[in-house]
Order: sequence, then structure tokens, then C-alpha cells
Amino acid sequence: MPVLSAPEAIRGPFLFRHDIPFAAPGQVIGLLGGSFDPAHAGHAHITREALKRFGLDRVWWLVSPGNPLKARGPAPLQTRMARAREVMRHPRVEVTDIEARLGTRYTAETLARMRALYPGVRFVWLMGADNMAQLHLWQDWRQIIEGVPVGVLARPGQRISARMSRAAAIYASYRIPGRFSHLLAGAEAPAWCFVNVPMVDVSSTAIRASGAWSAQAG
Repeated sequence: MPVLSAPEAIRGPFLFRHDIPFAAPGQVIGLLGGSFDPAHAGHAHITREALKRFGLDRVWWLVSPGNPLKARGPAPLQTRMARAREVMRHPRVEVTDIEARLGTRYTAETLARMRALYPGVRFVWLMGADNMAQLHLWQDWRQIIEGVPVGVLARPGQRISARMSRAAAIYASYRIPGRFSHLLAGAEAPAWCFVNVPMVDVSSTAIRASGAWSAQAG
């Protein structure tokens, strides 16, 4: 089986082609990262909205090995992957564990690796408004917003905090108005767009607290 030989500047394990998603040059791929512990209808909802609002060809869910900002470890990766595939059934959405295969820990590092592995592919980083509110706490967060366009989708109770966030203030002049969200995919970074979407009031935290997910995660 052929492998991807990454450029010398990209360190990490060799990857079999079947280990990572396929994307052709010229495609626009939205990336939604997270622990998905567990994936739920809210994740699926903002993914479908992102496909429509931002003019994306596809969306990849990047199910991470773990979230560096969370002290508690998530359920096993393959358990979370299986749940994600049950929740997100769409012909233009792919669930992947590419971060674990790349050996990357932080989003900025993952994006740098992926942009080098997929020359000619345009990536758009997707996040809920709650993550935008704390983006300035992420490792090398400026490299994220200056490396790829960022699409921000409102989630319950987080609209104001995202718009008032440090990242939003620093990059205010690079914001694309929501009514022009379809332009985000073709914009050069830094560029970001905040869109309001109909709410789905569900969270992974609430699901875990109910005990339903812990029983499955074992």
C-alpha cells in the first residue's frame, strides 16, 4: 500500500493513504475539531449549517485524542468515533481520527500538517461560538486564525461572549459580515465570519452528566 511521504519540514509518522480522508486540489474542506465526548445532534446541526452557510464542499470531523484544555480524559477514541458516525450521517461529511494518526496535539500544529499534506486544498476551520470566546487560550492561536479562514457558528448562550472575545477584538477588521458568509471559503486568511443559526440546546457535558454516555463509554 503506498504511503504519503510528507515534506522534510513535516515531522511525524508515515501515513497510509487509506488512513486519511481524500481531498482533491481545489476543494474546500471545513474542519470541525473536538473531543466529541459524545457527539450529539448539536454537532450534526452546526455541520449541516456550515455546509450551507460557508459554501463548503465537504466537512471533516476531527475526533481528537484529547483536549489539552480539559483535565478529564475523554472516552476511548474508537468509542467516540463510532458514536460520531452514528450521529453524523451525511454524504459530504467524514469522521476521521487524523490527529491521532498525525501525532499532533494542538490545532495549530494539526492545520500546519494538513495544509502541507493536501496542497491545493482550501481548509476552513469551524468552531462553535463558545470556542471562539476562549480561542486566545489555545496554543499558537494566532497561527490558526492567520493560517486559514475561520467560520464561527452560534451555540446556546454564547453569542455575546464570542463577539466580545479577545480574538474577535484583535481581528475585528477581518470579520466578514454574516450576510456574506458564502464568501468565507474563498477569502485569504486572516478572515472569519460569525453566523447565527437556529439553536439546538444539547451539549456533551449534559449528556455525560445524565449518565447515558458514561455507560456506553465504559
